[in-house]
Amino acid sequence: MTRPWPVTPGPLQQALELARKDLLLERRAGEALLVTAPFGAVALVLVPLAVGTDVPLLRSVGSGMYWVVVLLFGVLVTLRQSAADPPPQVALLRLAGIHPAVALAGRATANAVLLLAFELAVLPVAIIVYDPPLNSWPWLLVVLPLVAVGLAVLGTLAGALTQGLAGRTTLGPLLAVPLALPLLLSATQVIEATRYGRAPWNWLALLALVDVVAALAVLLSARSLEEVS
Repeated sequence: MTRPWPVTPGPLQQALELARKDLLLERRAGEALLVTAPFGAVALVLVPLAVGTDVPLLRSVGSGMYWVVVLLFGVLVTLRQSAADPPPQVALLRLAGIHPAVALAGRATANAVLLLAFELAVLPVAIIVYDPPLNSWPWLLVVLPLVAVGLAVLGTLAGALTQGLAGRTTLGPLLAVPLALPLLLSATQVIEATRYGRAPWNWLALLALVDVVAALAVLLSARSLEEVS
């Protein structure tokens, strides 16, 4: 009886396996949730010490400060040391026939999961310290994943552009943060719109558009990024 040929996994399964590999490495290293998340929480706590304990002021700036912390520290999550593949691993992926777009998709998926966990980890701190109005919380069920996906893709793109460079942790944020400003603007405006009783569909559409454009940019430039690295 002949043994059947092994079935080659499809691109989706390959991307999920690569994402699983990154998440396992992060669980061992603990850079995102054990190091970066506490610093993000401390940053949220330090702001009231600088501006004073003016409760109305803190309530008005609370959501904005939360998204600023998510943006700045979230970029560090996407550019963590465990997300930098050593040259032997890059060569192994090439020999295995993994398409560069699949590799970047796996990295972006892992980054999105970690960023969503980071957002959820620092959210209670923002609620306790700033006491923001919670009438917009249902919209957060949509905004949090959209911001996580967009920032993950942009961070993955910045990480691929700076792969192998000595100043990767410095150049990466300089590339990713300006590109992520539409995410910051849209997320804050969703909260503001709901505060005044308006449906924030236009800002949600902008968030989704940024995610789609960033994903297309990564997919279309994946081969070129592999050749450069």
